[in-house]
Amino acid sequence: MTAQAHRVGLKVNEVAHDIELDVRTTLLDLLRERLALTGTKKGCDHGLCGACTVEVDGERVLSCLTLAVSVDGASVRTVEGMADGDELNPVQQAFVDHDGFQCGYCTPGQLTSACAVLREHARGDLSAATFDGPLCDVAEGPAELSHNEIRERMAGNICRCGAYANIVAAIAEVSEQA
Repeated sequence: MTAQAHRVGLKVNEVAHDIELDVRTTLLDLLRERLALTGTKKGCDHGLCGACTVEVDGERVLSCLTLAVSVDGASVRTVEGMADGDELNPVQQAFVDHDGFQCGYCTPGQLTSACAVLREHARGDLSAATFDGPLCDVAEGPAELSHNEIRERMAGNICRCGAYANIVAAIAEVSEQA
């Protein structure tokens, strides 16, 4: 091991990995280049577009801004880990049903963020849009996930094709079914 190298152990999509890497390696580059998980996209490589969004220990992160050494011991889930075999995750199925993608480049980040939005809402996390609609119990968060709330929570994910209305409809459907 060289002075610039570090050993990282983490689980990615429930598979354990122990990898020696340069301390400057981003999580995105680890996923794409070392583990061949190319579903996560490198869009802007500056944390502005959301295409690289993945989950680390159940929370969404921008993998292009996250050093791989900082997630040593963590559990990472990428878009490849969402489905259960051939059974799509409900969010993935809703995106298909609502045509929530066009070119598909942003889709992995959109899907990962959508799952996070649903989880954040379910646990009562507030957003800037929480206070725009009907009064809510601040201790528990908004009772329902409005379209404004979805748009606010998904704001960090850019779709070059403009499929936003379809993405919001897909997330709203899954939220209503939950």
